[in-house]
Order: sequence, then C-alpha cells, then structure tokens
Amino acid sequence: MSVQLPSKWINREISWLSFNERVLQEAEDATNPTIERLKFLGIFSNNRDEFFRVRVANIKKVAEIKGKAKLSSGENPKVILDNILKQVLKQQVRFDKAYKNLINELKKENIFFVNEFQIAGEQQQFAKDYFSDKVRTNLVPILIDKKKPFPFMKDASTYMCIKMYNKDKKSTKVEYALLEIPSDRVNRIVILPSIEKKKYLMMLDDIIRYNLPSVFSIFNYDTIEGYNIKLTRDAGLEIDEDLSKSIVDKLTQSVKDRRVGELVRFVYDGDMPEDMKALIVKKMKLQKSDNLIPGGRYHNFKDFIAFPEIGSSKLLNPSLPALPQKDLEGVSSIMDVIKKKDVVCFYPFQKFDYVIDFLRQAAIDPNVTTIKINIYRVASNSRIINALINAVKNGKDVTVLIELRARFDERNNIKWSKILEDEGVKVHFGLPGLKIHSKLIMVKRLEGRSEKTYVHVGTGNFHEKTAKIYSDASLLTSDKRIANDIEKVFELIERPYINKRFTNIIISPYNTRSRFSTLIEGEIKNAKKGLKAKIIIKLNNFNDPELINKLYEASCEGVEVKLIIRGICTLVPGVKDLSENIEVISIIDRYLEHIRMFNFHNAGDDLFFIGSADWLGRNLDKRVEVTTPIYDKDIKAQMREFLGLQLKDNVKARIIDEKGRNKYVVKKTKKVRSQMAQYDYFKSLLDN
Repeated sequence: MSVQLPSKWINREISWLSFNERVLQEAEDATNPTIERLKFLGIFSNNRDEFFRVRVANIKKVAEIKGKAKLSSGENPKVILDNILKQVLKQQVRFDKAYKNLINELKKENIFFVNEFQIAGEQQQFAKDYFSDKVRTNLVPILIDKKKPFPFMKDASTYMCIKMYNKDKKSTKVEYALLEIPSDRVNRIVILPSIEKKKYLMMLDDIIRYNLPSVFSIFNYDTIEGYNIKLTRDAGLEIDEDLSKSIVDKLTQSVKDRRVGELVRFVYDGDMPEDMKALIVKKMKLQKSDNLIPGGRYHNFKDFIAFPEIGSSKLLNPSLPALPQKDLEGVSSIMDVIKKKDVVCFYPFQKFDYVIDFLRQAAIDPNVTTIKINIYRVASNSRIINALINAVKNGKDVTVLIELRARFDERNNIKWSKILEDEGVKVHFGLPGLKIHSKLIMVKRLEGRSEKTYVHVGTGNFHEKTAKIYSDASLLTSDKRIANDIEKVFELIERPYINKRFTNIIISPYNTRSRFSTLIEGEIKNAKKGLKAKIIIKLNNFNDPELINKLYEASCEGVEVKLIIRGICTLVPGVKDLSENIEVISIIDRYLEHIRMFNFHNAGDDLFFIGSADWLGRNLDKRVEVTTPIYDKDIKAQMREFLGLQLKDNVKARIIDEKGRNKYVVKKTKKVRSQMAQYDYFKSLLDN
C-alpha cells in the first residue's frame, strides 16, 4: 500500500548512505586516534553489508517484478538502485583512500602491514608455523570444474579464488580453485614478530597466499595466485506458515534458508585476471543488476572492528571507565532505593551493572514472587540470563518474552530460549505479526500484606557488551502510574485477546503515533497563542510521513523544532514556508547514539520521555514499543542537560540537509564535544 509522502522528502536509502558517510568521516578525521579510525572503517563496511542484505535486497525484489512496480513510497525501484550504486562506488573511492592514509599513519608509528612478498627472515617461518598450527585445518579448498556448477558461497564470508598455471608460455593449462577465508575462527589481522623496533601486521589472507604452494602441492604449477571475492545475499526471512510447526522450528529453518538467499552484491579484487572474472561471472550467471563492484585486495573490513591493540596508547581512545550512579552504588537492595525515588542510568557513562544487580537481588530476595522480562538481544555469555536462571532455582515465577526475530541474532535467541525452557523458565515468543522491541523488566515483591511492583523501562537492549559502547538509558521505578501500565504490557503479550487501556505510557502499535501527534499539536496550539513552543526529539531514525508532515505543520506555526537523528532522516529542514523552524543534526562519535529521548516545552511545564521506538513505520505500527514519561524533577534536569550538550556539539555534530553534505556544525564558541561533556557532567553529579 502506498503512503502519501510529504511535499519535501529525502529518499530513505539515500539518507542511510549519507549516514554511513558520516561513519566514513570518522575514519577520515585526523583528530581521532589511528586505530580508532581503522575501527570506523570496519563499522562502515559492516553497515554497508547489512544495507545490501536487507534494504537493497528488498528494493531489488520489487524492481524484478514485471511491469512498472513501485516501492510502497511510490518511488521507482530501478532509479533508486541506480542511485544507490553510484553513491556506493563514490564512497568506495573515499574508503580506499582512507585505508591507504591510515596504513601510512601506522608506518609513522613504526607499525607496518606486510604481504606475502614482503615478509623476511623469521617472519617467513612464523607465517608457515602459524598457517600450520591455526589455519590449515580450517581450510577447505574446492577445485572449480568448468563442467560443473560453481561451488556454493555463503553470505558475508570472504573467499579466495585461486589461479594455478605455469609461466612457461608453451603451457596453456590453467586450474582454478576456491577456498573460504576462515576469519570467523582465526584472527583476520595477525601480529608478526617484531624486527628491531618495528612492529608488523599481516592479513590472514596474505598468510594463506604465502602458503598456497603447500596447500596445492600435489599440482605441478610454478605460479599460484589468490584473489578475494565476496557476495552478499538477501537476509530476509520467509517464515513457514505451517501451523503444525513451532515458531522455534519455523525460524530455525528460515535462518538456515537465509544462507542461500538471492544474490544482491558481488565484490571482487579489481586486479583479478579477466579470465578468472569471466569464468566466475559465467558460472554464477551474474548480471549487472547483481551489483558487481570492483574492490581492493581485501574484503570484509568488518574484521577491523576488532583491530589488535598494538603500539602506543595514543593510537586508541583514552579509557573512560563507567561511572557509579550515586543512588545505586553499593546499596544492598535496589528495590529499596526505587521504592522512594525514580532512578535513571545513562550508559555507557554510568555502569550497566545496576540492571544486572536489580535482577540478581530479585532472584535471591525471599519476598520477590515474580520476575518478567522481554528480551530482544543479549550477550553471547549473558549475566542477565544467568540471573534469571538463578531466580527460577530460588523458586521465583520467571517469565521471559523472547523475540526470536531480532535480525541477525535469531540463532542466539533460539539458543537462549531452549536453555531457559530447560531450566524451568516460562518462555513466550510474542505476538503474530508484531516484533517485541520494548526493553522491560517487572518484579513483584510482597511487602507486608500487599504486593509492590518494580519496573525497568529502557532504550537499549539487555546486553552487557553493547552497554559499553551504545548511548542508552534505563528508568528504574515503582511509580504506580508507570508500573501498572507495564504490567498491562506483559499481560497484553501473554494474553493478546484481552483488551488493555494504557493511561500513562506510550505504546506501539496502539498509540505511539497518535500520542506524539497530540503532543506536537499541543505545541502548535501554544505557538498560536503567542506562547513559547519548542520540541526536541532525539532518535536513531526518522522517516514516518505522517509525523514529518505534523512537524512541518508545527514549523509553519512558529514552533521551534530541534532534531538529533543519528541515522536515517527523510525530513528536509530549513525550507522556507515549510520547515524553516526545524534544525537537524547528527552526532557520530566514539559511542553509538542509541537513546530515544523527547522534550516538549508544554508552556513551561516541560514533558520528558524516553523509549525504545524510532519514528519509522515498523516501530510505530508493527512492533511492541514502550515510551515512558519521566516524572522526577531531578531526572528531568539531567535529561535537559543531556539534550542541551548534544545541541551545543560543534565537534562531532553534522548538519543534515537535503543535499546530504554532512557539513560539521560551525564552531562559533568554544569546542563542545557532547559525549565527552556528558561524561564530565555525570562525573560532576558524584560530587553533588
């Protein structure tokens, strides 16, 4: 079904590519430490892979439909695909340049990347021993038979296509082979023995190339060359509608089927010989529409996210240890604290451990009867899960609502669902057609003759690892206005046939769109009365046409609108008679901006909210998302400071505009790098 686009609109995919360009800018930014810049190249690469696997795959499906198929937005899919490819190729040129510059920066620090032709002395023996000890058993070379189909290639893996021949011109025989580079089992970047004061790194790919003669020793060729190739497949999941199968069985099969999804991109070494390229194109029946993209010697730069710590400490960001939250630090019972007052933790500036402690304490508290939690993503070695299992062993009634369809975390969630069920936890899988994306915990505790409810409402996942690098927030409260509504959310998911009314929280898919429209309308009414009217919205992504139009209406009535959007933003700011009162910035820095936060001036009686929902159609209409009001005045003050520092950022903030230029905010005053200023702010709270 088509949607009515606003009169001014930036295409979603082009906006996303503009966001990823901001990530690339961080790799190009000479003020960032060198290794951190290399990690940003890895993030850029990983982002782009997922973009092709999900967004490009979906558009490609529409484009392949016969006739004049359109996207739901009404846009021509073939035009969008052409624009995407142009942007991707431009960014690839910048990526390659940034990579070369960073390799040169490492050289200035006496750190050198070497390939199979450049290693010498003991490094050669090291490469042979490392290959023998760590790599060889993980390689499965497959000969390419011109009469048989091309060997199957997995999505998101890097392969090396091998060409074997004799340089003697009298011999024309050539053999080809294929092997997967096992970077999921062996470090992609290998530290070699130092020589004098110089340190050396070598790509796993080149260690394999160096040892190719031993891999193919049974063949009598004097020249063996390896060229990297990589393909990207459609990552969409087709869920079997067979009612006799459990959701776990259906999703398990669907995840297996993903590995053979339709091809959406093929990347190859630009120096690959033409005969090899022609063979691959022919055997794999590749078309121009499959996005054949020439690349460099190496692919899958996502492995650079785990770049080894080597050389001086100045090559890395300085350590910023998570700070204590003074209301929760060292207390014997978090519930006793939040019985008296609401508490918010801001990550990664403050410790995530308090959420784990909240569950651990509930697990052993003799007065706690019930624990409920909904899980979207958790760590592979999760202390959250351990606390829940411990609670069951202590006789608590534990229910986990686990979302199996968290993209690319399906296997992990299936694994945890089985472990939890084996331990006696009640496991539910949510609602048909609705992903559960809220971040909720509910604990019930007997206190005297009554039962009190304590809840957690967050903006990020219960994931210890990402809590160290994602900017998120958690509200811990026993306020009945919020706790009663959160209890209804759990009841809704477990018993969807019972109608529920939510008085205070904002919940998708029921009232998120309408409640925020009403809040915007309130500011419009105040502006018409001549009162100050202002809205500050912080999101990951924003492309909902209805809410964009509502903000355009607010702008036209004189409401001051400030948006802080990390990723997609299809709203066009600064257009006369449409959005001249709307400003949009995006902040990309060492922490991933993930928190969703809202502030409505409300004629001086400010309203603040935090939640899990972005303003995308899926989050508003096809997911269970919870946004909670903030009632505590001290927390409101912290949120006001938090947003104020972001709006003052003139180091890592970029201006979002229709042309996607990603210009940095002009430094009219002293430098303000919001994430560092926020850390200092939360540190200052410890002294108050």
